Amino acid sequence: MDTGTHVVMGVALGGIATLDPAVGMDPAMAQAVMIATIAGSQAPDIDTILKLKNNAVYIRHHRGITHSIPAVLIWSLLFPGMLYLFYPEANLLHLWLWTLAAVALHVFVDIFNAYGTQALRPFTRKWVALGLINTFDPFIFVSHLAAIAVWLAGADQGYTFLTLYIILTGYYILRFVMQRRIKQELRRKIDDIEEIIISPTMKFRQWRIAVKAKSAFYVGRSIDGNIVILDTFNRVPLPDSPVMKAAKQDKNISAFLSFSPVYRWEIDTYKDHYEVRFIDLRYRSKEHYPFVAIAHIDRDSLELMRSYTGWIFSEEKLQKKLKLGSV
Repeated sequence: MDTGTHVVMGVALGGIATLDPAVGMDPAMAQAVMIATIAGSQAPDIDTILKLKNNAVYIRHHRGITHSIPAVLIWSLLFPGMLYLFYPEANLLHLWLWTLAAVALHVFVDIFNAYGTQALRPFTRKWVALGLINTFDPFIFVSHLAAIAVWLAGADQGYTFLTLYIILTGYYILRFVMQRRIKQELRRKIDDIEEIIISPTMKFRQWRIAVKAKSAFYVGRSIDGNIVILDTFNRVPLPDSPVMKAAKQDKNISAFLSFSPVYRWEIDTYKDHYEVRFIDLRYRSKEHYPFVAIAHIDRDSLELMRSYTGWIFSEEKLQKKLKLGSV
């Protein structure tokens, strides 16, 4: 989820914590728990700073180790330990449990995005992405703001936020049912489906669709329950050629391939270089596929000249990135 949603979730969980007698009967403890749940709800996204280095590192590691099982435990111990210096009479066990709940909730809700997390590390590095909720969901965010307003107006914070989360549980179930119906309809429309990737949008009744079948990739949208296939691409395996082998050694291409489950590729030949391009099919927007990885390989030496991976919304900007040697 986005930063704002994680913040209001931290507030909500801190409110629910007041239903715990060890928290609700002690104002200082309640204050410490609120600080811990807000901080814990943000902690796993510290890896966002990796974007300052380059896109390849960010793509490969964002929502990776910082969202893993060991990291959840570390975050849950770190904040209570720090807060105990300022709240020495706090109940450490309950402070730890509520901090653990906040960090775990962050990772849990991220699983429901299309981006997903490596939440099962160290047992597996597989990305867990259920594709039910957009990174920013207006209903989830606004409902939290409404609950916070009700609390500030004088309502009991514990029961207010508990009621909110009961409603949100129903919302998640509804989204699951909607997604399941889309998958069922796709299986009736398309033969030999191997994988269906459905990404929610900010619009409640619109979903992005990418389908991997045995012979082709299908890209489409579900709008108000109606499925429209927008693009179809023949599924061509990666060639076992020297040019492709050279491209796959590049860190930008490697990061893209480690992250993208459904993509197509192109190789173009120019005067002094080959251009190898990978295009993620999950994020079609206005007839454009903005998430790409591209490498220029010298025609004579087969050495990497320049490369880039990331979100690009025009060919002109992409070429500027490459000319600048952006990596």
